Amino acid sequence: MEPLILTAAITGAETNRQDQPNLPITPEEQAIEAKNCFESGARVIHLHVREDGGKPTQSLQRFQESIQAIREAVPEIIIQISTGGAVGEDFNKRLAPLMLKPDMGTLNAGTLNFGDEIFINHPQDIVRLAEAFTEYGVAPEIEVYESGMIDYVAKLVKKGIITHTPLHVQFVLGVQGGMSGKPDNVMYMKNHLKNEIPSATWAVAGIGRWHIPASLTAMVNGGHIRVGFEDNIYYHKDVLADSNAQLVARMARIAKEIGRPLASPSQARQILGL
Repeated sequence: MEPLILTAAITGAETNRQDQPNLPITPEEQAIEAKNCFESGARVIHLHVREDGGKPTQSLQRFQESIQAIREAVPEIIIQISTGGAVGEDFNKRLAPLMLKPDMGTLNAGTLNFGDEIFINHPQDIVRLAEAFTEYGVAPEIEVYESGMIDYVAKLVKKGIITHTPLHVQFVLGVQGGMSGKPDNVMYMKNHLKNEIPSATWAVAGIGRWHIPASLTAMVNGGHIRVGFEDNIYYHKDVLADSNAQLVARMARIAKEIGRPLASPSQARQILGL
């Protein structure tokens, strides 16, 4: 198996400080958290940004401030911005931060019920977003929440609309409205992806209680893993995690114990085609 890439989704758009007091919000806080995560084994920071009061935003200035702060604190880390934003965000605002040319960005591959809301990704907008990745020279991470989205991505690859190679696809499992993160689903998604896009690499973001089962299934089957407060705020049931870095360190420790090496910064860039 290739070395393991750990991604830290340090802030997200839905988590708040009422539920997780240690959530990093400001660019300075995010830079400190990114450095701590890197030192614990993370090689990618999945980045949402917030206003000082904690409100999610797709502000170009705020993304620029956070990207700059993180790059100054830990220049080796890969910065992957979110183009999903908060549910309901205007699509043009979601797309705009790509012009800052981060290392990577997320490309959500379909619409789904998202808790009590609907996360809308119209096919025409998905195509527009894919074309923007090519225009700005940013590598996409394709976000899929169920297997039909893999089929749609494969169609866009065949049409030459998604062009980056190797393609990196993340299974976001456990959202209310999408597939759960049970191990059978992880394996089904892995096998389905390999049938449709054989050259693709893959990762899992297990949401909430699915964080551990989905992550460990990925770890022993050649996938990569996302952890962090965007997806899961607990270390154990009903015990809040102290930091994103604590969640990264747990996966790094388990990987070491089973003999799967962590990717170095240069290995992570090579695997992701950066």
